[in-house]
Amino acid sequence: MDFAFDARTEELRARLLAFMDEYVYPAEPVAEEQRAALASPWDTPAVVGELKAEARRQGLWNLFLPDTEYGAGLTNLQYAPLAEITGRSPHLAPTATNCAAPDTGNMEVLAQFADDRQKKQWLEPLLAGEIRSAFAMTEPDVASSDATNITTHIERDGDEYVVTGRKWYISGAMNPDCKIFIVMGKTDPDGADIRRQQSMVLVPRDTPGVTVRRAMQVFGYEDHSHGGHAEVVFDHARVPVTNLIGEEGGGFAIAQARLGPGRIHHCMRLIGMAERAIELMCRRAVSRTAFGKALAQQGVVQNWIADARVTVEQLRLLVLKTAWLMDTVGNKGAHTEIQAIKIATPRAVVGILDRAIQLHGAGGVSQDFPLAELYASARTLMLADGPDEVHQRSLARRELKKYL
Repeated sequence: MDFAFDARTEELRARLLAFMDEYVYPAEPVAEEQRAALASPWDTPAVVGELKAEARRQGLWNLFLPDTEYGAGLTNLQYAPLAEITGRSPHLAPTATNCAAPDTGNMEVLAQFADDRQKKQWLEPLLAGEIRSAFAMTEPDVASSDATNITTHIERDGDEYVVTGRKWYISGAMNPDCKIFIVMGKTDPDGADIRRQQSMVLVPRDTPGVTVRRAMQVFGYEDHSHGGHAEVVFDHARVPVTNLIGEEGGGFAIAQARLGPGRIHHCMRLIGMAERAIELMCRRAVSRTAFGKALAQQGVVQNWIADARVTVEQLRLLVLKTAWLMDTVGNKGAHTEIQAIKIATPRAVVGILDRAIQLHGAGGVSQDFPLAELYASARTLMLADGPDEVHQRSLARRELKKYL
């Protein structure tokens, strides 16, 4: 395993780091000021459009897509250090480079499973950053960590599918630029194979029967920069049968194909969040005095910073190994490592952010530093794409199987 950055990765890293310093970090307070003046908090601040135009001009666009027809054609190993950099400003940089969830996963689904008409109608404007999208899977009335529990019905009626169900924490759905939902529901609820009961269909936002009911908060944050996390109701929403993605009964397999890359992308960005936290910790430690000496001279603070650095280096190596395996033996061959990083990374980064908040005192939980919002994002990722305990259960079974 060789994790050294190749020439293309080094060149993109240099350009992306410069883009962050020159454009993204200065835009963070500007975006907040502009958002406060918008007619709706869900509208997009003008500076975001400016960032997207500049990123596209610089070729820092669709870096996540390994498909050269649609994206940058980077391997997972090449993309990992780039996603880490954007993770330092997770509410702005991924959107600026058109590498933000849930659009990334949705574009991957469309690129891999959609037909030509669907690609033309939805993938192309997503690739261009002209629209946003949402992935409607999680439901409030069932344990959605087990996707076979999904209760939304997708019933065929002639040349149409009728979609009925209630979803929540549907990321991006509050954004008025969100024009399309990929909806997972059951087309064959009584089928013998519980993993062949589900399908996915494309449901335009303006379809009669679709209601974006409310924004769901995360620790009191509505996450305006990501377009919120909405509760969405589908009340006999009708779409043509040609809006089916892939085949009937293929929804579960498509979801698994989508979530594998999504999990590693989240972990890559989480490492960037941890690096931002360490930087803030160090700046705080050398600039503040307590009990007669700088915080940087306090033993407990030194321990926090040292432990954070060790943790990040460990996590990065595990994520890079996972990326390398995904590139060389495929997602199935990297299943153990994908689960391992999904368990370890959010948990560890939450711990680092918690220490960073503590070091900043009251400022750490305030809006004057990004730490509280970063904490909310990282803590959410202990649930997103499957809660830790589900991955632990599966990973333990795989380990025990060797001895049974």
